[in-house]
Amino acid sequence: MEGSELAAFQIISAVGTARSCYIEAIQKAKQGNFSEAEKMIGTGDDAFNEGHAAHTGLLQEEASGSEKGINLLIVHAEDQLMSAEGFKIIALEFIDVYKKLVH
Repeated sequence: MEGSELAAFQIISAVGTARSCYIEAIQKAKQGNFSEAEKMIGTGDDAFNEGHAAHTGLLQEEASGSEKGINLLIVHAEDQLMSAEGFKIIALEFIDVYKKLVH
């Protein structure tokens, strides 16, 4: 496995980890453990940034003229990237709501 296929799997793996961390952050906040929730958001952000970097690499390749056409695996990876980003937004909102409920 190499090239865009490898990058797609890197994206999918990294943002899958990020999404799991964001979901765990919601669970920690639900338990009232806000410091752990914030740590999980940070861990998720680190993983998300890895996936985003791999995605940026693909975009840079294409911008430099190395066009490989549309690949279903890349489309799936981009879908997972956007899904993880949405989960982060939702997680941050849930954490905020749980903090307000506690105080």
